[in-house]
Amino acid sequence: MQNLTLTWQSAGGAAVALYGGAYAAARVRRAGASAILREAGTLLALFALWQLVGRLSLMSTEHALDRARWIHRTELAFGLPDEAAWQAAVTPYPALIKLANYYYASMHFTVMIGVLLWVFLRHRERYAWVRTTVVVTTAVCLVVQFLPVAPPRMLPENGFVDVAAEYGQSVYGAAVGGVKAAQLSAMPSVHVAWCVLVAVAVVRVSKSPLRWLMVLHPVLTITVVVVTANHFWADGLVAVAILALTYAAQRAVARRRARRAGDVRAVEERERLAVQG
Repeated sequence: MQNLTLTWQSAGGAAVALYGGAYAAARVRRAGASAILREAGTLLALFALWQLVGRLSLMSTEHALDRARWIHRTELAFGLPDEAAWQAAVTPYPALIKLANYYYASMHFTVMIGVLLWVFLRHRERYAWVRTTVVVTTAVCLVVQFLPVAPPRMLPENGFVDVAAEYGQSVYGAAVGGVKAAQLSAMPSVHVAWCVLVAVAVVRVSKSPLRWLMVLHPVLTITVVVVTANHFWADGLVAVAILALTYAAQRAVARRRARRAGDVRAVEERERLAVQG
C-alpha cells in the first residue's frame, strides 16, 4: 500500500500541469475549465507542501520522540483516554485494522477533493470561503509541523503498534537514518483539520437534512488516526483549534469589510444629499 498517497514530487508535478492547463484554457476563453483546473492545482500544491514539510522535519529525531512521550504523559495526566488502550481494543480484529489503515491512507484527500468539487459546481458563491479555510488552515498546520513530533506508532515502549507496517499497508517510504520520511510531522493532525473542515462546509452550505451524515467522516477519521497510532488526541485538538481560529479570523475580516462598505455607502449618501441640497 505504499502508493496510496502521492509523493510531494508527483503532487507538485501534477499541480504545475494543472496550472498550465488552466492558463491554456483561459487563453482559449474556457473560463469554467480554467477555474476548475486552477483550483485543483492549488489543492495539489498544498498537498505537495504537506508532504514536503514531513521530509524537511527530519531533524532532531531524539527530540521528536521526546516530544511525543511528553504529549502522551501529559494527556494521561489530564485524564484523557489512553490511545494505546483504544488501539489494543481493536488489534484483535485484523479486518477492522486493515479498513482503518485504508481509510487513513486514502479518505482524507478523496473526501476533500469531492467536497471542494461539489461546492465549486453547485454552490459557487460559498466556494471562496471554503477554499480560503482550506488554504489558511493547512498553511498554519504546516508551519507548526516544522517542529518535529513523532507519532504514537513510533513509541512501542508506550504500548503502541505500527499496525500499517505490520499489515504491509504503510504509506511511508524507506527509512532515512532509521526513521521513515514524513513520520515526524504528527503535530498537528492535518487529517483531523481537513475532516472537520469538510464536515462543517457541508453542514453550512447544504440545505439537505442528509447533510448531517457528513459528521460521520470526522468521527471515523478521529477514531482511525487513534487506533492506527498515527496521532495523539492532542494532535487533533490543536488542529481543530487552528481551524477554529481560521474561522474566527475570516469572520473578523468579513465584519471589517462590511463596516467599510457601510461607511462608503454612508459617505456616498451624504454626498448625494449635499448635491441635491
